[in-house]
Amino acid sequence: MWQAEVRVDLDAIRENVTRLRAGTTAEVMAVVKADAYGHGMLPAARAALAGGATWLGVCTLDEALALRGAGITAPVLAWLLTPGVPLDRAVAAGVDLGVGGPELLAEAVGAARAAGRPARLHLKIDTGLSRGGAAGGDWPVLLEAAAKAQADGAVEVVGAWSHFAYADAPGHPTIDRQLHLFREGLERAERHGITPRLRHIANSAATLTRPDTHFDLVRAGIAVYGLSPVAGETFGLRPAMTARARVLLTKRVPPGTGVSYGHTYTTERETTLAVVPLGYGDGVPRHASNSGPVLLGGEVHRIAGRVCMDQIVVDCGDTRVRPGDVAVLFGDGRGGEPTADDWAAAADTINYEIVTRFGGVRVPRVYAGDQP
Repeated sequence: MWQAEVRVDLDAIRENVTRLRAGTTAEVMAVVKADAYGHGMLPAARAALAGGATWLGVCTLDEALALRGAGITAPVLAWLLTPGVPLDRAVAAGVDLGVGGPELLAEAVGAARAAGRPARLHLKIDTGLSRGGAAGGDWPVLLEAAAKAQADGAVEVVGAWSHFAYADAPGHPTIDRQLHLFREGLERAERHGITPRLRHIANSAATLTRPDTHFDLVRAGIAVYGLSPVAGETFGLRPAMTARARVLLTKRVPPGTGVSYGHTYTTERETTLAVVPLGYGDGVPRHASNSGPVLLGGEVHRIAGRVCMDQIVVDCGDTRVRPGDVAVLFGDGRGGEPTADDWAAAADTINYEIVTRFGGVRVPRVYAGDQP
C-alpha cells in the first residue's frame, strides 16, 4: 500500500513530442535537464525519443554522461559547463558542448586533444536574455577563435544558438528583436567561415507559436511534459505528472479552531480536517499555504494553514472523507483534479517549478504507459 506517489505517464510524454514533431519541419530536441523537470530523466528521454525527438538537451556534464551511461546514443547537447569541468569525458562520450565564450572554447580545445577527437560545439550568441552566450563585440572574438580551432581540427562547430527571453508572451517586441540579432549573428559567423548545420533559438513557446523561429532544430522543454508555456493555451498537450497521497487521518473540529503552525487559518464553522502526508520536503510549495487546491472526496478543497515539511491539512467542510482516501494535488485535469497550472497560480509561480519540485527522492516516482 503506497502512502504518497508521483505518477508519470510516459505515453503522454511520447504523444506530446509526436505533436510537437508534427508541427515543424525542424528536428526536435527534448530537454531532459533537472531530472526531466522532475519526471525522471532516463524514462522521459526514452519516451521522448520514441515520440520522434532526435536530440536530447541537458545542462550539466553529469546529466549528459548519465544518458550515455544508460546506453542512450542519441545526440546530446550539454550547455551549463563551468571552468574546470572534465570536458574530455564529454568529448570522449560524443556529447556536444554549448560554448558561449573564448575561455570555455579554449578548454574544449584542450579536452579534444586529451580525448583524441574533435570537440563538437554549439556556439551561443546572447541576443537579449543577458544570461549565457557571447554578446555584442564578444561574438566576433568567439567566432575568430572557433574558426581557428576548427581549421586546426580541434573542434567541429555543429551548431549556433540563442535563447528567447519573452517567447511565452506571443507578440512581445523582444521576440522579433532577438530573432533579428540572431540572424545577424549567423551572417557574421558565415563571414568567419563558420556555417553550422544546426541553427536553433526556439524554446517550447516559440516552437508552438512562431514557426519562423524554428530554423534547423527546436528545443522543447516544458511542452514535452504536457504543460503550456503560454498562459491560457494548452495546444492539445497532455500533462504527464500526477501527485497524490492517501489521507493519514481525519477529524471533526468546531468553529474557531486554529490549524497548523501560527494558526494562519481558523475554521469558520464545524468542519472536517484531513491530514495528507505531503509537505514542502516532498515538493509542495510553502507559498501555497492557505491556497493550494486538493481533490478529495470528489470535490476540490484548499489547504488550511501553513504547508509543513511533511504534511498539509485540508479543510473538507462536510465532504465525507476517511483515512486512506486518495488526495490528488494535481494531474492532467481530466478527472476534475487541479492541474500544475492551478498550483502555480496558488503559489504565485510557474508550472515549471511545480513539477520540478516533485522530483525528490522521498516520494516514489512510478510510471504508467509503455516504457521504451
